[in-house]
Amino acid sequence: MPTARINGIELYYEVHGSGPLLYLISGLGGSARFWEPNLADLARDHTVVLHDQRGTDRSERPEMAYSVELLADDVIALMDHLGHRSARFVGHSTGGAICQVLASTTPERVQAMVLYASWPATDEHFTWCFKLRRAVLDGAGTDAYCHGNILFMYPAWYVQENAQALEVEARNAAVLAQPYAVVTGRIDAILAFDWLERLADVATPTLVVCAADDILTPPYQSRRLADAIAGSRLEVLETGGHSCSRVVPQQFNTLITGFLTASAA
Repeated sequence: MPTARINGIELYYEVHGSGPLLYLISGLGGSARFWEPNLADLARDHTVVLHDQRGTDRSERPEMAYSVELLADDVIALMDHLGHRSARFVGHSTGGAICQVLASTTPERVQAMVLYASWPATDEHFTWCFKLRRAVLDGAGTDAYCHGNILFMYPAWYVQENAQALEVEARNAAVLAQPYAVVTGRIDAILAFDWLERLADVATPTLVVCAADDILTPPYQSRRLADAIAGSRLEVLETGGHSCSRVVPQQFNTLITGFLTASAA
């Protein structure tokens, strides 16, 4: 798959399927691989664009100051590179923060968006979670950090039933891990994110999705988003943790494709 020179770095991206443009924007990990359980289904009716964000996986990994706004600028530059004037977006966690920035600063580029397991502004619970994740990285190293992330990403029952596969996932994540300065820079970026007051001006058709058992961005964060964005719709799935697109992919895919179809009508 190709790379593009985007804002001074090499950015890895993929394009799949045909139909209306749909950009899938990953969370803190930043990798396009996050969407593997959803890609085939979504690409049947959409041209799906994915990318490894600046600093992650197969993209260039500069050690620099990161911000959500910078990551959003990279998305716009990728759209320009591909000749895409506007698209629909699904953003997971940090990807949802990126979508909030896009809908606020370049609304003409965002036809509709799904904010999934995201948040509008850092608060005490969010800060505690990410300070703990960073402390694990600092004190116990990359392997412990990647294994600990499993507990933040997936509900307890799913870990119990899929322990062997999740062990492989954690080990692979450790092998592909970003440099320390990139991980901490990206954590600092999301801890600094505060977009709540800007959401009142967002007019983009918006679906807000979360799972009832998400411990990293609990449902109250999604309610904050839905309350702030006029006309948005909130859907709380019974289970899925912070990764319901991976835990219950068919339910997730059906929900978002239904919304995207309705928003285009």
